[in-house]
Amino acid sequence: MATIYGIKNCDTMKRARAWLDGHNVAYAFHDYKASGIDKPTLEGWVKKVGWEILLNRAGTTFKKLPDADKENITEKKAITLMLAQPSMIKRPVLEAKGKLTLGFKPEGYKMLFG
Repeated sequence: MATIYGIKNCDTMKRARAWLDGHNVAYAFHDYKASGIDKPTLEGWVKKVGWEILLNRAGTTFKKLPDADKENITEKKAITLMLAQPSMIKRPVLEAKGKLTLGFKPEGYKMLFG
């Protein structure tokens, strides 16, 4: 079964979940606000896709950080920031069929689920 990670009220998450529901794809929803994210999972994602892609620099949470926190970001610093505030992780993160997909594009989901 697929697992989709994100925040319930995020518009992109709503579209992704609606697509999954509309195509009868069974999935579990992991809400960062309710459950956070554990370090081993996050580190595994970073190994698969890289912290630069996973860290959502365009989001409000990142933009509100003090300048010192936004400068000289390394993998370790990015992981620390995302663990402290999971809303800084690009959404949605979809784990399905042994793959990790970031963001929502209907054509990408269609290719993954057929």
